[in-house]
Amino acid sequence: MKALRLVLVLASILCIRPADAWAADAPSGDFESAVKALNGDSYDDKIAAIEALGALADGRAAPVLQAMLDGHLAALPDQSLVISENGAYRDALTGAILNDVKADDLSDITINNRVRGVLDGVLGQLSLKSPDPDARRKAAQAMADRRTPGAAEVLRAMLAGETDASVRSTVEAALGTLDLLSPDRSRRLAAIAILAGSSDPNVKGQLERLQDGEKDPELRKAADKAIASITFRLTLINVGANLFQGLSLGSVLLLAAIGLAITFGVMGVINMAHGEMIMLGAYTAYVVQEAFVAWLPPTVIGLYLVVAVPIAFLATGLVGIALERGLIRFLYGRPLETLLSTWGISLILQQVVRSIFGAPNKEVANPAWMTGGVDMTGGFTLTWNRLVIILFCLAVLGILAAVLRYSRFGLQMRAVAQNRPMAAAMGIRTGRVDALTFGLGSGIAGIAGVALSQIGNVSPNLGQGYIVDSFMVVVFGGVGSLWGTLLGATSLGVVNKLLEPYAGAMLGKILVLVFIILFIQKRPRGLFALKGRSIEG
Repeated sequence: MKALRLVLVLASILCIRPADAWAADAPSGDFESAVKALNGDSYDDKIAAIEALGALADGRAAPVLQAMLDGHLAALPDQSLVISENGAYRDALTGAILNDVKADDLSDITINNRVRGVLDGVLGQLSLKSPDPDARRKAAQAMADRRTPGAAEVLRAMLAGETDASVRSTVEAALGTLDLLSPDRSRRLAAIAILAGSSDPNVKGQLERLQDGEKDPELRKAADKAIASITFRLTLINVGANLFQGLSLGSVLLLAAIGLAITFGVMGVINMAHGEMIMLGAYTAYVVQEAFVAWLPPTVIGLYLVVAVPIAFLATGLVGIALERGLIRFLYGRPLETLLSTWGISLILQQVVRSIFGAPNKEVANPAWMTGGVDMTGGFTLTWNRLVIILFCLAVLGILAAVLRYSRFGLQMRAVAQNRPMAAAMGIRTGRVDALTFGLGSGIAGIAGVALSQIGNVSPNLGQGYIVDSFMVVVFGGVGSLWGTLLGATSLGVVNKLLEPYAGAMLGKILVLVFIILFIQKRPRGLFALKGRSIEG
């Protein structure tokens, strides 16, 4: 009698057939007979077996029912059931691996939409009792989204015994969305009070629909206050999300511009091929990824990105040195010729890459440790790949600042930047410094390409989207200044993202450009200008 009463309660909750409507050969409360009955002659028999398994609250039922829902449950000629998993088979009752089963021996257990609906409901019911808090949260939310009749009572019963604070919060919110449709005025009012603390845009939409159809002035007033509260909270969340996106964009701009700031600051060269150095770095990451996939075991593929960073730095650095030694050193003091020649080199590099890799985009996958993110409130996700890029960018800046400050090469480079004739008179080989400086700037651009490959596809035109922004960052921050480049990139990235929701992406960029033009009229040397006799003169 106790088992029968439990089944009747579950039937009323899930809006399923009562026990007395089951087929004559319906299973008993025993797990084994209920599983065997999943291969019933009719859909009604299968539904009865599914309901009986749900009523047992047996942990073994969930994988069997999930396999049935996924189409992986089949029957042998002796009517025993097996679960197929990637070409292997195991017994549905015991979970034991079956080695002597052949696919030709199996007959599929068919289901229809009605059976799928019952399976969804029962699986959700079982998930509510899962020891995993995350599974309970998802089950409660899914039950509220489906608006299953009787779901509110199930969630109320669950709330009474739930001890996990995060699960309770989810259940309360799910119960509140269901109670908004309750005919009971007091429940609707209590639901509005609960949902007023939500940060979910969907909850705001439900409250707006309630407000539109509600005639009770007190309920309308409560809904209006709740909507205002959620709107304010969502506004703050959007600002926070835009700030994160702005920092992410700023880190990308910093990586793209920092090499340009070095070469432009020391050598005075407007390198229009700087974007192609970024592109070469991105393709280096793609080549390293493909090499790992082809020659190394899957367990170490995630390390390809760590290997790609120094390889990209060396490869693009060598290309930069070759470009400086083979062309640019003959054009010092002729800015127009330098600009045109590097622009021509950029077109050549793009065509070379198209000839080798083809014009279509190449995908560089995120390693497992950079995949996913943290779901914040209000639908905002803090993605690992962008967070890693921000930290990586700061690390590169710190290492570069240390090299320029404490190394012999850094001292020579600063001397050449501040007073080239005096540095040459002191015995510094300025030509060698120029070549290594250009190689350093190109190598950092290659590292930027590796980072960009983690947030978008790799194409021959990749660098073209960043060359103008990089020059704006350098001019705004101060030519040759690392800290000016940091502040300029961060400022432009954040301002761009804050303007986009209101002005659009294109108009936002135009407004930023206008601001920079006006700014350099007042401060032509940028935020942080280098000091030195030749510079100041």
